[in-house]
Amino acid sequence: MVENITDQNFEEKTSEGLVLVDFWAPWCGPCRMQGPILDGLATEYQDKVKIVKVNVDDNPATSQAHGIMSIPTLLLKKDGQVVEQLVGVQQKPQLELLFNKYL
Repeated sequence: MVENITDQNFEEKTSEGLVLVDFWAPWCGPCRMQGPILDGLATEYQDKVKIVKVNVDDNPATSQAHGIMSIPTLLLKKDGQVVEQLVGVQQKPQLELLFNKYL
């Protein structure tokens, strides 16, 4: 299941293991297209990859700290360090390749 996180719990929720962070907003059409793809991956990779979402409108500090200029932006963190950043809608096969690179 994809978990919504906030400025307050971002570091805690993304500090361990492999975590995909989706920076998004409800008014963003491409973000809405990305959502179902991430929902499916969250189920398939539930024991290997944590998938979380950060609403950029509600959590400006985290978005600003990571230099998010356009959405959707996906960050892949491994043990708290950003290892990949992707901008725009990413399809399932590309994300699976990305996960397998770090698993």
